[in-house]
Amino acid sequence: MELRQLRTFEAVVRHRTVTDAAAALDLAPSSVSQQIRTLEGSLGVPLFVREPKGMRLTAAGERLRVWARRLLEQAERAYHDVREERRVLRLGALETLAGFYVPRVLTRLAERRPDIDVEIRSDRARDGLLADVVHGRLEAALLLDSGQDVGDLGFPAPAEPLAFIDLDPVPLALVAAPGHPLSTRTGLTPDDLEHERLLVNVPECSFWMAGNKILGPAPERIRAGGVAVMRAWAEHGLGISLLPGFAVADNLSSGTLVRLDLPVPDLSLRLVWREDQESLPGMRDILYAAARP
Repeated sequence: MELRQLRTFEAVVRHRTVTDAAAALDLAPSSVSQQIRTLEGSLGVPLFVREPKGMRLTAAGERLRVWARRLLEQAERAYHDVREERRVLRLGALETLAGFYVPRVLTRLAERRPDIDVEIRSDRARDGLLADVVHGRLEAALLLDSGQDVGDLGFPAPAEPLAFIDLDPVPLALVAAPGHPLSTRTGLTPDDLEHERLLVNVPECSFWMAGNKILGPAPERIRAGGVAVMRAWAEHGLGISLLPGFAVADNLSSGTLVRLDLPVPDLSLRLVWREDQESLPGMRDILYAAARP
């Protein structure tokens, strides 16, 4: 097997057609087809089933997909190591976390592993971050979650099992405008929220999912927008909202929002990565350096 054949194989897996893989690799489709045939010939097994809608991996192809990723990543690491280039950690993060929590993580990494550089890629979509980790475009990603497994907050589990460590608690606050009918009541329960307007973003949003788990179905969901929009609408008395504490700390201090007396558990700032990444030299140390002292 040659590395160029494995790169071509991965491109076909990713794009599902020879034509699209050829465009991504800047090769002729005939060259891509020839490399796949040569690879299949050297292994003595078919790797793809050719279908009208694209290329589907055989069982042997699925096994090679895992090995190809490992071999290509090892080759890239070897290239940089031989050239004595600094290690780069490609870290993804939800945009919600980029301003408040990412600097903390970068500070820890810089203190404990000054020999590495960190490249941050922020994204609004969790699915994109998880896919990038699974497919090796990111070494790790920061997201919000809860529970004992990735996805326990309520989002679909990633295509492949991911390892994780919880770095920090992320407190939540159920907030409303001063003068809201519930603002002076104590000992609230989710049942007390029946007929209330709960300001939310989209079902894929971490705080929508947290609201489903913590508050249940009682409040009516009102789609507002992102964190800044939900906060602004709540300030104007258009509903209540479940938001991260760091996003409403100034509002609570100034009195433009009040915290409702309903206990809500923290979410977790969760760092996720592929388990096979830990076998790469020093990667486990790098990942765990992001954790709290």
